Amino acid sequence: LRRAFARVAEVATRATAVGTRAESNASGFGPSLRRHQRTKTSCAPRVAQLAWSGPTRSFLGSVAATAMPTRRGVRPGVSGGSHLMAGVTAPAVSGRRLGGFAVSGLRPEGGYNGVPRSAAFAAVWSNANTRGYAKEAVNAMKVYKPTSPGQRGRITTKRDNLWKGKPFKALTKGLTKSGGRNNHGRITVFHRGGGHKRKYRMIDFQRVIRGISGVVRRIEYDPNRTTRIALVDFDHGEEGNGKVTTKYVLATDGMKGGDVISAGDENVDIRPGNAMPLSAMPAGTLIHNIELLPGQGGRLVRAAGATATLVKKGEDGYATVKLPSGEQRLILLKCYATVGVLSNREHGNRVLGKAGAKRWLGIRPTTRGVAMNPIDHPMGGGEGRTSGGRPSCTPWGVQTKGKRTRNNKRTDVFRVARRPSGKKKK
Repeated sequence: LRRAFARVAEVATRATAVGTRAESNASGFGPSLRRHQRTKTSCAPRVAQLAWSGPTRSFLGSVAATAMPTRRGVRPGVSGGSHLMAGVTAPAVSGRRLGGFAVSGLRPEGGYNGVPRSAAFAAVWSNANTRGYAKEAVNAMKVYKPTSPGQRGRITTKRDNLWKGKPFKALTKGLTKSGGRNNHGRITVFHRGGGHKRKYRMIDFQRVIRGISGVVRRIEYDPNRTTRIALVDFDHGEEGNGKVTTKYVLATDGMKGGDVISAGDENVDIRPGNAMPLSAMPAGTLIHNIELLPGQGGRLVRAAGATATLVKKGEDGYATVKLPSGEQRLILLKCYATVGVLSNREHGNRVLGKAGAKRWLGIRPTTRGVAMNPIDHPMGGGEGRTSGGRPSCTPWGVQTKGKRTRNNKRTDVFRVARRPSGKKKK
């Protein structure tokens, strides 16, 4: 314990010296600071990089002053120094053990010590020990306490603002599971089966009610898709004898109860949740739920957080749309699309935490090809453990890493640009 206290005092002393030299420089990032950033003798220069909007000495002094002994050593707490948060975007705190003890601090956007850029993982890491965990995530993510091995590291999207009751019964119907089998009973999709029982919510992808504004009643969870759905009431007014029609639509990011949305060919605002033909939108609009044929209903861009961009409108009756994959495609200007980005944008950042969570979703385990027999897979068989002897492939010999498999010449004329691949895909 004495050695740990001495280590904290040593780091605070070195950091104070770094702060003193940096404050003497008019710009705050002089040669002396850069020289000490290259030094790897201690973590003090790295801590000193975190924020320079105020005196560094007071920040690091508070770290040393509030050092608390724990069962595994000394954990310096962070008290005071709140003025350092000015101008810092995406607050993130690292719980990694630097120089033999845990250090907490602020870091501008971009991650720190392995913490990703995403704001969802800009988490507050407090009470950091050797096996610390994120106690609080920013905005949309929920972090679970490690009460069991399966809960440790589990991160899901929050559902606090969602409807906690049952779905709207008139818009639901039973959903029969296929288990990956076709009408002949043969497995056509691997790794399907089991999972929680579901009801299908009938979504209005066509936005059939046009010219009438609807009011969002609530936002709901839908087990059949990754994005959230909104229950919307459309009041037909006196002309419709006070009739109210209720529909499920895909919820856009930030949509909440009480919002007003509408659909129509003209006189519709360019606002998230509103649907209209591509001809009525200006270039550069972010869109989703895009039709491929007029009146068919949305077919493209329906997953959580997805959005496409209307690049330009041509005089030949087609619009160029850039899809989430990076591919640019021609779509008829008469086709409808909805403005905005879809909800549940942090869905891709979740961590299921255990194999059972996959089974809840109806996904069965995947058997590696090298673990099979030669009759079952091209990479199977061999004496002892083998690497397969060839590049990764499917059971039918098709390469799985980078090989183009698209074969639809009928629609090739509608592709303006292929999606980027390899290093270009960002």
